[in-house]
Parts: sequence; C-alpha cells; structure tokens
Amino acid sequence: MRSFCSDNNSGVHPLIMKAITDANTDHAVGYGDDKWTDAAVAKIRENFGDCEPLFVFNGTGSNVIALQCMTRTYQTIFCAETGHIFVDECGAPARFTGCSVRAIPTADGKLTPGMIEPYLTGIGEEHHSQPGAIYISQCTELGTIYTPQELKKLTTFAHKHGMKVHMDGARISNAAASLGKSLKEVSKDGGIDTLTLGGTKNGLMMGECILIFNEELKAEAKFYRKQAAQLASKMRYLSCQFTAYLTDGLWKTCADNANKKSFKFADALKLYKGISFTQKIESNQLFLTMPKKAAEAMLKKYHFYIMKELGSDCEIRLVCSWDTTDEDIDAFLVDLSKVMK
Repeated sequence: MRSFCSDNNSGVHPLIMKAITDANTDHAVGYGDDKWTDAAVAKIRENFGDCEPLFVFNGTGSNVIALQCMTRTYQTIFCAETGHIFVDECGAPARFTGCSVRAIPTADGKLTPGMIEPYLTGIGEEHHSQPGAIYISQCTELGTIYTPQELKKLTTFAHKHGMKVHMDGARISNAAASLGKSLKEVSKDGGIDTLTLGGTKNGLMMGECILIFNEELKAEAKFYRKQAAQLASKMRYLSCQFTAYLTDGLWKTCADNANKKSFKFADALKLYKGISFTQKIESNQLFLTMPKKAAEAMLKKYHFYIMKELGSDCEIRLVCSWDTTDEDIDAFLVDLSKVMK
C-alpha cells in the first residue's frame, strides 16, 4: 500500500533502522543513563544550542508535558481552531494541565498577535481564566509555515503579556527545509519557550523529543514527563534515532523529498479543471477541492482524507512523505485523469 493519507503512514528510514539495530547491543542502564542518549543530547545541543532535551513516546505526550511546564490550572492556552491539541488529542492537554483551551479561528492555521489580543480580558480578575500559553504548530495543520519574522512577533507579544509559547514541531523539518533555514532558525531563534522536535512523520520509527529552552521550566520538566507516563525505561531505542536524524542532514534529505514531491504533485493537479487549492502550498501537505464523486472513486484505491463536504465537491488533504516516489504520484494522476473525465 502507498498512502497520501499521512506522513505517519510511511516506513522507517534505513539509517534510522540501522541506528536502532546498532543500539541493540549488550545491556545498558535504563531511563536515559546510557551512551546513546548522551550522544543524542549532545547532537541536539549542537543543532539548537542550550536546551534540556526530554525524549518521549509520542506527540500528544510531548505537547501535554510542555504545556504543563508553562501553565497553571487557572490559565488559558490559546491555539488555532485547527490546532492539534484542540482537534486531535482527545482533550488530553485540558485534562493534564487543567487549563481551558481557547481555539481561535484562522484562515491559514497561523496565529498573529492581533488575533489573540481581543481575548486578553479580565486580567487579574479572579472570576476569569488568565492568559497562560500560546500553542502553535510548525508546519501548521494546514501545511503553512511561520516565517522567523512572524514567529518573533508572536513570541514577543506573548512574553510582553506574561505568556509562554510552545511549538509543536511534528513537521518542523518540512518547515525548515522549505524556508532554507536551520531547525534552530525556525524555532528557538524565534523566542519560543519549548519545542516538540518531531521525527516520526519524517523517517523515525517512533518517539519525539521535547526541548526546553526557558531556564525557568527546566527543573520541573522531568517530573511532568514521569507523571505523564512518557519516561522510557529502554531510552536508548528512542534517543539513538535522533543522533542519526541530525547527522549529515538526514532530517533535511527526508523533508526535502516530501516537500519537493508535494510541489510536483501540486503543479500537476493545478492542470485539472474542477480542482482548486484552498491553502498556500508551502510544505508536504496539499489541501484542495475536487468533485466529490471523483474523490470517492479515488478512495477505492488510494488513501487520503476528505476534510470537508462542500455540496457536490469536497476538500481533501494529500500528504507526501520522505519515501514518496515519482511513480507514486504518476500512478495517482493516471487514475485521477480517468475519474475526472
């Protein structure tokens, strides 16, 4: 099966698999006191500078832990209405933090200071939830990207109003590759307090890493990780992947392929009458409308999401991965030409 449903559906990059196999040697002390985790921490700091890396099992766990570190139960977490913590995490952030989650409508999945400012009311009033944190995604759930300038404006605004910023970087590699920037330039340099360094969508087997940049949050973070059931005993199998991922630009090689295949895909799809794009094409996610009957016919053979029903049309999402090939795209287009007739 070849899938355009999600980059989660792709396999594991051979170099990542080799790193896991190489780590499967003899015995090692558990819970991160091993040479593979030490190497991964050093490699992450080499790429991001001073930070506290915490390896975890998955993205929801990383978001929950980061948000717990920076909030109190009487506060509000702001996010886009398409944000992963609002749509796809079954209320876990609200449950673990005790905070209310305020979802803000956006056209492209990106937040701006102007969108958030109207919600900063009742400051200091005990009857009202207080501003605590801003959650953003890089790339967003609509495939768009925060530029370094946009990110800096948002974090400056947040800190001015006593809030902290968590970046969900599940697809941060796609953002950095698309902008021609380093991972650090599209995250830490923008002034964020915490980051989920994602890799599962870009060639890793499993696992994410929370990077704590804010000095005030570092001391307590490991306790939140343990309480969230995200502390791995055999840590080396999570951490070793990040050493390989950040060596010789593997993260960029994988992200470049996913992005470039998406751009090629988009160029071909634009030629079809009846297809139009609903979001700016910036990364490996494509959002487009097409006749509903054509989409349903394609779903019999290919895997992708229908996002919205629009009468006789629908909006779909197509996602390319680190291992998407030209042949994958060409085969889809051949069958699409048949159903679009």
